Amino acid sequence: MGQKFQILEEAASGSDKKVAIPKILPAIATRTNMLIYPSAVMPLYVGREKSLTALEESIAKFNQLLFLVSQKDIKTENPSIEDLYKVGTVVKIVQLMKMPDGNYKILVEGLVRAKAVEVIEHERAFMFKVEVMKPRYKATKTLEALIRKVRELALKYVNLSRRFPDEATLALDDTSNPDKFADFVASLLPLKLEEKQALLEETSPRKRLELLMELLTREVEILSLEEELERRVKEKIEQNQKEYYLREKMRAIQEELEGEEDTEVRELKEMLSSKKYPKEVIEKAEQEIARLEKMSPYSAEATVIRTYLDWILNLPWYEETGDNIDILKVREFLDKNHYGLVDVKERILEFLAARKFSENLRAPILCLVGPPGVGKTSLGRSIAESMGRKFGRISLGGMRDEAEIRGHRRTYVGALPGRIIQTIRKLGVKNPVLVLDEVDKMGISFQGDPASALLEVLDPEQNSSFTDHFLELPFDLSKVLFVTTANVLYTIPPALLDRMEVIEIAGYTDTEKLHIAKDYILPKLYEEYSLNNKKVSITQSAIKRIIREYTREAGVRKLDRNLAKVIRRSALRLSEGAKNVKVSIKNLEDFLGVPRFTDSDFRKKPEIGVVTGLAWTAVGGEIMYIEVLPVPGGKGKFITTGQLGDVMKESAQIALSLARKQCNKKEYSKFFESTDFHIHVPEGAVPKDGPSAGITLLTAIISAVTKQPVRHDIAMTGEITLRGKVLPIGGLKEKLMAAYRAGIKTVILPKANKKDLEKVPDEIKKALNFVFVDEVGEVLKEALI
Repeated sequence: MGQKFQILEEAASGSDKKVAIPKILPAIATRTNMLIYPSAVMPLYVGREKSLTALEESIAKFNQLLFLVSQKDIKTENPSIEDLYKVGTVVKIVQLMKMPDGNYKILVEGLVRAKAVEVIEHERAFMFKVEVMKPRYKATKTLEALIRKVRELALKYVNLSRRFPDEATLALDDTSNPDKFADFVASLLPLKLEEKQALLEETSPRKRLELLMELLTREVEILSLEEELERRVKEKIEQNQKEYYLREKMRAIQEELEGEEDTEVRELKEMLSSKKYPKEVIEKAEQEIARLEKMSPYSAEATVIRTYLDWILNLPWYEETGDNIDILKVREFLDKNHYGLVDVKERILEFLAARKFSENLRAPILCLVGPPGVGKTSLGRSIAESMGRKFGRISLGGMRDEAEIRGHRRTYVGALPGRIIQTIRKLGVKNPVLVLDEVDKMGISFQGDPASALLEVLDPEQNSSFTDHFLELPFDLSKVLFVTTANVLYTIPPALLDRMEVIEIAGYTDTEKLHIAKDYILPKLYEEYSLNNKKVSITQSAIKRIIREYTREAGVRKLDRNLAKVIRRSALRLSEGAKNVKVSIKNLEDFLGVPRFTDSDFRKKPEIGVVTGLAWTAVGGEIMYIEVLPVPGGKGKFITTGQLGDVMKESAQIALSLARKQCNKKEYSKFFESTDFHIHVPEGAVPKDGPSAGITLLTAIISAVTKQPVRHDIAMTGEITLRGKVLPIGGLKEKLMAAYRAGIKTVILPKANKKDLEKVPDEIKKALNFVFVDEVGEVLKEALI
């Protein structure tokens, strides 16, 4: 084949001949980051006057040889000698071409490294005396290892950069000349000008390869990081594209299936934009709707989000009902629905009157305390109707879980808001009347203390931003009119009681019960049974007998039940053919049976050692008999029966000691030493406690010792001291009403309780004779015969 292409072979062998490098050469200052190394070919654009002059000199006088040297700062337009590096490359011009803009493009081939040792010319063009820098190296195993390592790193770099053709990879295989190999690898790397210049100035291939290994390691590491970042970005983009594709596909499927989920999300967005909501509610709803859109409609989390959005978007954040501020009409309405209860009605009217002057007035938090059946709960409904507000009721009796008030957190399965928020949503307004029934009967368990949770609800300073655990958004409860009910106060925590305005409702008198029966209970029963007073009539005397002999209570609940029983029996007679039924005092037993309470239940005559006392209970006042029986052959001790509490036992001990002092005769002192005293309070199954039976116990003991009977028409209440003083007691109104119901004529009271008679109805004050005492001597003088 060599004979066939002889001309080509001669040309190739001629190109391998060494070119004679003259000592003086024209120079061009390059202003590019790309340096040309020996054996490399690179195009250049020449346009500056000095450079064009040097180019012309090269072609005319120096056999197309040039000395290329780089500027230190490529931005410099007219560089001086100091602006140029000393080391550059001697090149041969391979091709010359004129450009349309008047500049020239040349293609040059790098021949050798050279160093400018002397400046010959620099005004018209750069002309330097140059010295060729020959490579110095010795073939060693270390050099071979460096070549292999640099080749390995260079291949990694070429593969990672993906900017070089396959020929570059093949050229890396030629490692026979370390000098040329190092220059070739250096020409591949996109290094800084200073780094390229450092490689050009280094004549030792070994040092050049060491520097290249360091630079290649850095570049490969950077490219690896770039590839990793690119991979992550690509994966994220692919994932987003995949999610977009799947969502679009799911949307298309949902549209085919009538678009249930898409419609639901759209409806939620429309609801959010159509109604007025607080800023934090809007932000929360938008966040949850965005989460819902990305979820499968059949996932458990999507169900939780739907439920949550349903609650927060349907709560009455701003909806209110207007208050009825016509005071006369409200007063008329309250009087029509409830007899008596003056204090409660006045407080409501005060609030409405003040509301006329201030729209921002805080609603009062009322606590109605009284025995069962006096109308505490129904009064709340009447308050709502009279004011034109919506009414809700929450029963707190037996509640032991704090979550009933504050709600459950959404992390729990089946979580819901508390009863307060549930009721407000049901009513659809933020200013209803809410009755919290039986607030005194809440309990404490491992699930928390609901009474403590109510502290925020019933505190006017805090309830404007009540936060339910389920909603996790503040809701304004300050416009809600809370009415709490209780039978007793002592079981309500002091911190909770302090937040409420307590209004005590005592029991009704017989006259009040008569009015309630005639004006409220009977009309309601007639309407309920579709009857009237012409078909079934009940005389006033019959009603009074029902009150006295069938229902001795503080409220009217039993009276309601007995009257309903009379109406039902009357309806039966009408069904059997009677034209009308008249219930009177004579035939009342035919309807209700034998009376439960008769005069035989009470003492008919004075007795020794038996005294009538007065007691307060959660269901109203009660009369209480105290019996004392001396037991001979004893040692002066006392025995108590009838489930007496510790305080009452102490009162009995005080009464016994005080009785010894009062009975100071010789025979009585021996009597106390040789006799035990059995103190019994009937209805032994009912617990009894308190200090107010002190004068009753003392009177019974002295009556038993002195054999003096005690008046049967007298009742008493009062605490005693060891000095014989009578101290005031509580629950006076309830106790006097019990005495009134029992037919007592005279009541002995502590003098300090005289001021409390203002709260007692006039009917009771007219029926009873009051004896006020300071010392036990006055009690004995009045009670003993």
